[in-house]
Amino acid sequence: HSPPQGSLLYLDALAASFPRALARRGTALLHWTPGCPRAPAGWPLPTLYCTPAPAGALPSRATALRVQLLFALRQRGLHVLEAGLAAELRDALAALRDEWPRLAQELALGRLSPQPGLPEEVRSQLQALLTPDPARAAELRAECARGFEGIVRRLWPQLEVVVVVGSAHSTERLYCDALRQADCQGLPFYCPFYQAVGALLGVNLWPEEPVPQFLLCPDWAFFEFLPCPAEEEPRTMLLDELWEGHEYGLVVTAQPGEYRCCAGEVLRVAGFHKQCPVVEPVRRESQTLSVRGESIPEERFCQTLRRAMNMWPGARLIDYVCVESSLLGDSSGACAPHYEVFVELQGLRDLSEGQRYKLDQCLQEDFLVYKSFRFKGSIGPLRLHLVRAGSFTRLREALGSPVPMPRVLREERLLQLIQGSVIS
Repeated sequence: HSPPQGSLLYLDALAASFPRALARRGTALLHWTPGCPRAPAGWPLPTLYCTPAPAGALPSRATALRVQLLFALRQRGLHVLEAGLAAELRDALAALRDEWPRLAQELALGRLSPQPGLPEEVRSQLQALLTPDPARAAELRAECARGFEGIVRRLWPQLEVVVVVGSAHSTERLYCDALRQADCQGLPFYCPFYQAVGALLGVNLWPEEPVPQFLLCPDWAFFEFLPCPAEEEPRTMLLDELWEGHEYGLVVTAQPGEYRCCAGEVLRVAGFHKQCPVVEPVRRESQTLSVRGESIPEERFCQTLRRAMNMWPGARLIDYVCVESSLLGDSSGACAPHYEVFVELQGLRDLSEGQRYKLDQCLQEDFLVYKSFRFKGSIGPLRLHLVRAGSFTRLREALGSPVPMPRVLREERLLQLIQGSVIS
């Protein structure tokens, strides 16, 4: 199969598991594509979506998601809620929490309010598609007034599935897990595509499986693999040389351009489908924390953070980033190099010193190299900071890119922004 057929494989798998998913105007899209109005995979199916294409191409990410949310709210009979990234779905639902009275008013009047990041000519174009719907506005007010647990299914009672295109990795699935527990209770999440180095490489044919697995399609790119852990004199392996249960670093030669590169991705072979490997993304080698050469991958750090959070009664992790103290300069203090971790929590307003230390303790338990450096004093104690609600939504807006936000921050302007949001 060639990459354009990836869309057809996805739609076929979706329809097989959720028969009403391809209903006309039955899918709402939440995805920011600045300057390029299209769906995440680029398939030309205008009758599938109830979301106007220009709404996603607005210059402001926050405004684009809010306008798309408004058009989604108009359509009570949705069957599919689709987002390019889980973070986009999370931020759109955060806008619902914050702005539902105003959204209800716009629904009732059929009028799109002027707002920053919404050019007047585009507003007029979108305004022509709106009509007053006071009944739907009243329903929105009633459901939001009841609270937001399970709000997605209450607003769209015919919804069958949430499709999130870019959530293959565990750190991105953090948002999916949080949404499953709160706003999207009772709904399955489906991640249809595996993409790396700008190329579509695989498709998920099993929408109802909780952990995404992707069939690598050999005609979409030329795949090579390096065994993990690395050998002294490694040689690349081909698709037919892989072993189930083993991990491999991915090397890709993708079209167009025929460039060959290490993708920085580690995959685990979960099985085979018609002799082609079915893989699970394990980690990104490019995203690691390392102040003394200990190299903790972001995925494993995320697992440790979530384990520590389970020891904080009532806390729900909304988002986080990590920073190596050397990047903070004098503001990190005079102690040994260490990790600075910024978290947004729900359900807790503060953490005791004992609770904060739990994360450092869990890191020592999970990573013996880290424990050794901590014992010697060559790595200082981890510092944990709480940030204001909505800080990461603003950070993603400042990032100005539709790709996933890095968990290990290395840009000074983003560090300054998150530092300015610290509450304790």
